[in-house]
Amino acid sequence: MSRKPLTDKFGEVRELTREDIRAMRPAVEVLPPELLAILPNRKPGQRGPQHAPVKKKISLRVDAEVLAHYKATGPGWQSRINEALKKAALGKLSRKGRAAKCSNS
Repeated sequence: MSRKPLTDKFGEVRELTREDIRAMRPAVEVLPPELLAILPNRKPGQRGPQHAPVKKKISLRVDAEVLAHYKATGPGWQSRINEALKKAALGKLSRKGRAAKCSNS
């Protein structure tokens, strides 16, 4: 029985089936030695070097209602709080910039 291609004509990868996963082979069995030599040598599940974090970890007190509202929105609620804070902060900064320009005229 022939298997369906993993990608469609647009290059989109279809969902893998159990049969697809069973048919997969380790990289050492299928890659040429030149390519295998340049791959990082990691243990299964080991992560590569991490970039410096761009966000700062802080403690912040908010009203219980605010916390409940964001938590009720599901996973990613911390990111949504960050976006709301960023939008508010950048909005104030841009308004201050406009006010400074108007007063200099």
